[in-house]
Amino acid sequence: MNALRRFSRHLVPLAIGLAMVGCGSEKFQDLKQFVTDAETVAGTRARIEPLPKVEVNEPFVYNPAELEDPFRPRKIEPTKSSKGALQPDLNRRREPLESFPLDNLKMVGSLQQGKTLFALIRTPDSNLFRVRVNNYMGQNFGLVIEVDETGMKLKELIQDGAGEWTERITSLFMQDETETKK
Repeated sequence: MNALRRFSRHLVPLAIGLAMVGCGSEKFQDLKQFVTDAETVAGTRARIEPLPKVEVNEPFVYNPAELEDPFRPRKIEPTKSSKGALQPDLNRRREPLESFPLDNLKMVGSLQQGKTLFALIRTPDSNLFRVRVNNYMGQNFGLVIEVDETGMKLKELIQDGAGEWTERITSLFMQDETETKK
């Protein structure tokens, strides 16, 4: 009796599956005919464009010994130009704040002694300097032309790609000490 139950348990699903397969073949006969029809197959063939030819690029050989280091500051040499042209005075004595880039210097206050107003400038190594009109600071020959309680203006000399010197007015504003410590 046990064997009959096992047999019927496998036989019933097998019989149902075969019955369904037999019914399905007549049901989709028109679809099979459409897919295998020669006219349908000829109309659905897509034309594939040929692949474009691959261009072979020559590799670039990078030799760092021959190229200039982009992270080393370059020394600006004066140009040989006509009299009266704009040029920095390379014979004057350098001031201490000219060794720092302008964006590393921070104005942290102002101080007035007599009629002279000084800006207090902090360097990256936390030294404090007094700066007044006609002092130099920054690496672009920045001459201080104006100082007030909230900021200062500088006139910088910049050398362009053609080797000519041009003036640029730059401002440096006072920064709150709490902002710089964050």
